[in-house]
Amino acid sequence: MAQSAAKDVNDRMAASGARSSATGPLSGAIIAPGDKSISHRALILSALAHGESRITGLLEADDVLRTAEAMRSFGAQVEKVRSGDGAVWRVTGGAWRAPLRPLYLGNSGTGARLVMGAAAGAGVKATFDGDVSLRGRPMGRVLEPLRMMGVLAESRDGRLPVTLSHADELSAVNVKLATASAQVKSAILLAALGANGKTRVHEPALCRDHTERMLVAFGAKLSMTPDDDEGRFIELEGGQRLRPVNVDVPGDPSSAAFPVAAALIVPNSDVTVKGVLINPLRTGFYETLRDMGADISFENEREVNGEPVGDIRARHSVLNGVEVPAERAPSMIDEYPILAVISAFAHGETKMNGLEELRVKESDRIAAVEAGLVACGVDVASGPDWLRVRGKGTPIAGGAKIRTHHDHRIAMSFLIGGLSSEDPVEIDDASMIATSFPEFFGAMGELGASIESGL
Repeated sequence: MAQSAAKDVNDRMAASGARSSATGPLSGAIIAPGDKSISHRALILSALAHGESRITGLLEADDVLRTAEAMRSFGAQVEKVRSGDGAVWRVTGGAWRAPLRPLYLGNSGTGARLVMGAAAGAGVKATFDGDVSLRGRPMGRVLEPLRMMGVLAESRDGRLPVTLSHADELSAVNVKLATASAQVKSAILLAALGANGKTRVHEPALCRDHTERMLVAFGAKLSMTPDDDEGRFIELEGGQRLRPVNVDVPGDPSSAAFPVAAALIVPNSDVTVKGVLINPLRTGFYETLRDMGADISFENEREVNGEPVGDIRARHSVLNGVEVPAERAPSMIDEYPILAVISAFAHGETKMNGLEELRVKESDRIAAVEAGLVACGVDVASGPDWLRVRGKGTPIAGGAKIRTHHDHRIAMSFLIGGLSSEDPVEIDDASMIATSFPEFFGAMGELGASIESGL
């Protein structure tokens, strides 16, 4: 499908709700949209670096475009210089200036938290705000270490809007994270670039390391040392100046999860998602699917900008329930909604542990998934930090209209479930899907998925 035609399909189908229904075999190969986590970081570090960087493969979704606009507000030049399949973004960075007006980050928790850290390190005053959903999400775990470094932070009960400013110069800190959080870790490291002394972050369990990898690519010197358990220490000396580099953003494994899931539950399907990030700290979902008996393979493996990349091939599979350990949560935290839907098609019980983070995402994802699956006739139970789904190894009943709570992953997960349900599954709102996977409808249509729009 040509890009312009695909965009028309996506714009039309995301205009309101959507409905999916049982479809024939899915087949073909699609390119995964750019990784959202790396896209945010590429923009921020390019804006901090002195000189011109070029970014290819950038995810042009709402969340990332909010970060791009924030970088412009700090004085960086950010422009798209070539469109189409080979789109190129040019970012000319340097010393930041205070924005003239509050920064609006929409629904992007990653953008808000990372940009807070970068602004703190750059020594500029800024006010951060977002939509109703983002205003309800906790920011205190980022603000606390920033305050320890000398940042003055004004907020409403640790939530947006937040205003950051400096009383004195930033000081390095020694911080042990309460939980494995790439966003908190990244905010501290970005702030540490502008601090006096060496900042040391102790993460008790390994989580996404894109910031560390990209800081090194931009010329920063940092060290990573394993601790005596499953975590590590990260040290970064303040006062370092970043150099511009060119970044090729790989495909997002969290977005690739949806066409992969569809292939597993729709009989006789064979789907390949090309150019996907397969960093081991992001592949817990695929490891879990293999534990369940999924026919999944990583092909054409290579390295791009220090990150492992490959093509993911998935074929229809008979799945069995498993217990997912809590320690796997950091490597698949965004994939639990689609895993829960897949589990409804598996034989037996799937128990997912260590999910407390899902209570404070774009929605309470545990509650939203449970309600949606119950409405589709699935046996589900949950607790504060766990979710249990009992499948029968057969298609789910479906026939429900799902409340998405303006959460893109809830919306996409249930549309995937409807592709192999007895009766169609409808979602109340598809507009927010553009925050992470703007080509979702067009890509799924290319594979043969049956999704209706304009409901």
